[in-house]
Amino acid sequence: MQYSSKSDIVCAMLRELIISGELAPSEPLRQRDLAARFGVSQTPVREALRKLESEGLVINDPHRGAVVAGSRNGMVSDNSQIRAVLEPLAAQLAARAITDEQLALLRQLNGQMEALPEGDERYGALNREFHFAIYESSASPMLLSMMRLLWQSMPHGPAVTRSHTTSVDQHSALIEALAARDPERTAEITRSHILDTSYVESHETGA
Repeated sequence: MQYSSKSDIVCAMLRELIISGELAPSEPLRQRDLAARFGVSQTPVREALRKLESEGLVINDPHRGAVVAGSRNGMVSDNSQIRAVLEPLAAQLAARAITDEQLALLRQLNGQMEALPEGDERYGALNREFHFAIYESSASPMLLSMMRLLWQSMPHGPAVTRSHTTSVDQHSALIEALAARDPERTAEITRSHILDTSYVESHETGA
């Protein structure tokens, strides 16, 4: 991902620190301290805080200034739950609109991921491209914009415990559901994939 200004860079770094929990809820965000931490002036920090406030990640306390917004379940959990709602919707829409060319791209990307050894750093970028190819095929600019915002909070991609091989298998099942133009099945597989459950195993065992 490329950034056009120092404020964009600071914003991305702060967003990641907040989402990951390294900056705790209600923690003060002092411009001078953050400027020193990131090696910039206070101006890009101020601009970044304004943007994060518009995203809901930062709030302005009348007595303490800018602080990290609180979340009952934690930012990572919130992100996962929101994706588990929005991504199945994107998949449903994609199942109705996807073209043969877009399906071919998904198969190509999944094949590239399958060829990588476990732990290869290139997997994250390919995985992102795979998922965004689905979002784009949903033909919903608003939904695509919302998904971009969610993924901005995960610069290195979603954190999952499953192996790359398992993810590739789940991707394959998802591609076949899309190829069958089956919105319900596509949504079901996507939801399981996002929540990090083993779709392939549960499907084969009838669970």
